[in-house]
Amino acid sequence: MNLDTLYESLRLRKRPEDIAVLIKDVLQENLDTKEMRQLNKAASGALRNKVWQYTSMLEKFADVSGAQVQVGRAIQLFKTDDAADMSAYDDPLVVEAFLAKVSAVIHKNPGYSDYKTDRLNREERMAAGLDISRRQYNKLFRCLRHLDKKLHTMIREHKKSLFQRIGKHGFAEDISREDFMKDVNSACFIAYYNARCNLRSEFTVSGQQRAYDEIADMLLQRCLYEPETADWWDIMPSKRQPRQEDTANWWAIAQVYPDQEVLRKLSPEQQGMLLGKWTTLLEQVAAFLEDLWQTNEINRQSMVVQPGNDSSTWNNTANAWNKARDGWMNLIYALGMEFILEEMCFGKVMRLIAGDVAAWHHLTGSKGDTNLTVWNQVPLPWEVLSGKTTCTRERVLAACKAVNLDPERSGWIAPRTHQPVPFLPTPELVHGVTVSNPYLATLLKQHKYFSGKGATPLFPGQN
Repeated sequence: MNLDTLYESLRLRKRPEDIAVLIKDVLQENLDTKEMRQLNKAASGALRNKVWQYTSMLEKFADVSGAQVQVGRAIQLFKTDDAADMSAYDDPLVVEAFLAKVSAVIHKNPGYSDYKTDRLNREERMAAGLDISRRQYNKLFRCLRHLDKKLHTMIREHKKSLFQRIGKHGFAEDISREDFMKDVNSACFIAYYNARCNLRSEFTVSGQQRAYDEIADMLLQRCLYEPETADWWDIMPSKRQPRQEDTANWWAIAQVYPDQEVLRKLSPEQQGMLLGKWTTLLEQVAAFLEDLWQTNEINRQSMVVQPGNDSSTWNNTANAWNKARDGWMNLIYALGMEFILEEMCFGKVMRLIAGDVAAWHHLTGSKGDTNLTVWNQVPLPWEVLSGKTTCTRERVLAACKAVNLDPERSGWIAPRTHQPVPFLPTPELVHGVTVSNPYLATLLKQHKYFSGKGATPLFPGQN
C-alpha cells in the first residue's frame, strides 16, 4: 500500500518529510543505523508525527480549468446527449472531439470563428439545409465561438502546466506503475527525489535549496550497493558490497535524475530513447519561449520583472528549458557526442527576478549573477536550436571566461557537477516568504500579504 502511495505522489506536491516517513515504513527492516538516522531527519517532520497535522502548502499542482460551462451550454442549445460525464471535458482532446461534432450541425469549421468571414449567409444556410432563423443560427455560432476560444485557452494552459511540472521533476510522470514497482530501492529514491525537486522557490538572495540532499544520496546508494545488516555497517562500513545482481530500475531513475552515473547504467537503446525525449521537449519548450519573448517586453539586460510581464509563466517555462537542457547535455556526454557543441551550443535561459529581490541583492553588495552576463553575451537559445542563428562552444566558453565563471561546473558547456547538500526542513511559504506557523501562513495568504496585490488588514480598524 505504501508503494502505491509513493507512486501516486509522483503527480502530487507532497512534502519530502511526508514521503520520507512512507519510505521508512517500506524499508524499516532493511535500514542500517546510519541510514535510519539520516532518514529520520526528514521523517520526524512528517505531518502524521505532529500534533496539528496541517500544512498551508497545497499538496498538488494547480489544475487547469475545464470547459464544462461552455460544453454544458452547447449541449443545451444543440440538444445533444453528451452530458453523461462532464468531468471528461477537462481533457482538451475530448473537448476538441465534441466541438467537431456539434460544429458539423451548423456546417461550421472548428477553429474558424470570425463573425465577418466564417458565418453562413441566408443563401448558404439554405443550401446547407439549415432551416433555422438568422437569430438562432447566430446564437449557435456564438456558442461554438466561445467553446472554440475556451479550447485554445485549455490547450495553452495544459502546455503551461506540463512545462511547470517538467521544470520541477523532469519525466517523473512518465514512469509507469509497473516500472516503479520493479525495485523497492529505486522506487524510494524516485519518490523522495521527486518530492525534493517539487519544493517551491523561496524569497531569498542566498540561493534555492538543492534537490539532491544527503537523504536522496543515501537512497541512491542503496540502489548501487547491497544493503547489509546494521551491525556490519556500523562496525565495518567497507563490508558493504556492490550488488551481485543489479536489480535497480535505472531506466525509471533516469526519468527524474539523468546523472552521468545513472545514464551509464542504461543500454545504448535506452540512452538514445531518452535523448530523443529530451530533444523533443527542448523543441516544444523553445517554441513556447519564443512566443513568450515576443509577447512580453522583457528587459534582457537585467531580467527584472516589468509591468505586464507574465513572470510566472516565463519562469516555469525557463525551468523546463533548463531541466531539458541539463538532461540533453548529460546524454550527449554519456553517448560521447559532445562534438555537437562545437557547432551548436545553445545556452541556459535566465528566470525573471522580482524588483525587490534585485534591490535586496544590491543592498547586500552583490554585483549580480554572472550567469546573467553570459546570457546577454550569447544568442537566444531558441534561435540557436531552430537554426536561425549559430552559437559555438568557443563562443560560450569565451563569455564564461570574461566573467571568471567556470563554464563546466556552471553547466554552460558540460553536465553540471554537484554534491549532496544537508537536509533542510520544508518551510511554510506565503508567496516565497517563510512563515513559522502554517495556520498563520494560511491567514496571511487569505489577506494577500506578500502578494503585491494590496493586502487587507488582519485586524481592521487597528494600526
